[in-house]
Amino acid sequence: MKKASLVGAFFVSAIWLAGAQAYCPTPAGLTSVSVQRVVDGDTLRLSDGRSVRMIGLNTPELGKQGRSDEPFAVAARKRLEALVADSGGRVGLQLGQQAKDHYGRTLAHVYSASGVSLEAQMLADGLGFQVAVAPNVDLVACQQAAERSARQAGRGLWRQSPVLKAEQITDSGFAVVSGRVSKVQRNRGGIWIELQGLLVLRVAPNLVGQFDSARLQALKGKQIEARGWIVDRSRRGGLKPGQPRWLLPLTDPSMLQSAR
Repeated sequence: MKKASLVGAFFVSAIWLAGAQAYCPTPAGLTSVSVQRVVDGDTLRLSDGRSVRMIGLNTPELGKQGRSDEPFAVAARKRLEALVADSGGRVGLQLGQQAKDHYGRTLAHVYSASGVSLEAQMLADGLGFQVAVAPNVDLVACQQAAERSARQAGRGLWRQSPVLKAEQITDSGFAVVSGRVSKVQRNRGGIWIELQGLLVLRVAPNLVGQFDSARLQALKGKQIEARGWIVDRSRRGGLKPGQPRWLLPLTDPSMLQSAR
């Protein structure tokens, strides 16, 4: 019975791996590297000392400084450890157009030795959220498709909807939120999309050209879903009377969708 169970698990894993490869096909010219360890569900430490942040994937946070692990954070790390182990401890990297983040980590798409996109695999397993931060947005469409499959099937963190209503926000950090647009305005600070007076989405001036401004203006009164890293404006001293406390910078048009 145990042996049969293991065989079944292997075939299920193989099916998902094939699916992930279909979402994001293998590019040419990957750089093969050795993985020292898996830090968390979206970060690797390489044997050469580099830390690699996987592009397009944001997994739940492991607990730090006395905080508890977020749901599925440990499962995401274990799954990535298994994928790396199945790849013989080596992976292929495709560096992003922006090759490092502000923490000095290498930004790259990561593939198994057989050419499977590990970001797509994690998204298809429901163990992370698809994210897009310009200019590293080449694989947005296939990564969205991978996440969509997990969402429709209710896998992983999609078993129960992780989407917060604007009035449910209580802390800063990554979130997927929904709400009705009450106001859209543009000024020197960019484009501001206010949800029910509780949360404001911001398109920075340097990113305005990446968005369809007419579409954004037409969102007033509509229900939308957005994702990104929420900032508590009251802690930064930038909150004026009547302004929403919570700010979510939009880093790419794919981070804003019509509500499902």
